Amino acid sequence: MLVDSHCHIDFPDFAEGAEPVLANMRTAGVGHALCVSVDLERFPNVQALAEAYPNVFASVGVHPDHQDCEEPTVERLVELARHPKVVAIGETGLDYYRLPREAVDWQRERFRTHIRAARKTRKPLIIHTRSAADDTLAIMREEDAGGVGGVMHCFTESWGVARQALDLGFYISFSGIVTFKSAADLREVARQVPLDRLLVETDSPYLAPIPYRGKRNEPAYVRHVADLIADLRGLPVKTIDEATTENFFRLFSTASRS
Repeated sequence: MLVDSHCHIDFPDFAEGAEPVLANMRTAGVGHALCVSVDLERFPNVQALAEAYPNVFASVGVHPDHQDCEEPTVERLVELARHPKVVAIGETGLDYYRLPREAVDWQRERFRTHIRAARKTRKPLIIHTRSAADDTLAIMREEDAGGVGGVMHCFTESWGVARQALDLGFYISFSGIVTFKSAADLREVARQVPLDRLLVETDSPYLAPIPYRGKRNEPAYVRHVADLIADLRGLPVKTIDEATTENFFRLFSTASRS
C-alpha cells in the first residue's frame, strides 16, 4: 500500500465529497492520505475529514502564498496541533515566485512562526519552497528546523538543495511533476535521494501526473508517481511502496496505521 503524503481533498475541487476519492484510493492501493492545511479559516474542514476517516490525517498551517487570511501565531498553531489527528505543522515555507524578495519579510516571519510551533509541539514540518531555496534553507538552520525535521514537499529543486535538506534531517517528497517530460533534472534528483528519506505525494487537486496531466489530480494518482520512481531507480514497485510507506509513518510518528 502507498501513502499520499500531501493532498488537499478539502478543496472545492472535490465537491463530490470524500467517499469517491477514498474509493479510488483503495482501488489504486493507496491506504492513507495526509490532508494539508493552507490557512486557518479552512482548517476546520481539514480537521473534519481527518476525524471522519481513520486513514486520513491532518496538518495545521498557513501557506506562504496566502496573504488575506488569519495570521498564525505560535500559540494558535500549538493549540490546534493538539488534536490527535494533526500529525504535522504546515504547509509553510517561502514562495517568491510572484513577489519580489524585498517585499516578503512577512513570509519569512510567518515561516519562523511555524518552525517555532513545530519545535514546541515536536511535530514535523511540511515545507514549501519556490524561487526561494537559499532563504528557506537559511531560516531552517537559524530556527533549528532540523531539531524536529519534516519534509520538503513537492520537491523541484536541485540535488544541491536536496542534499542540504537531507543533511538537516529532512525527507524529500516527489509529486506528479517528476513524471513530466520537462522534468529530466528532477528525475536525476529522484534517483539519488536515499530510499529511507523518500516520500511520494499528489499535491492534489494540482499537478496530476502523466497520463492525467491537465486534469484534476487526486490521491489515487500517487500510484503513477511511485511507479515512475521505481522505474527510474530500477527497483520493484513493491520496494518503493514499502519504503515510502515506512518513511511516512516514521516521519509522522503520531499517525496511526489503523
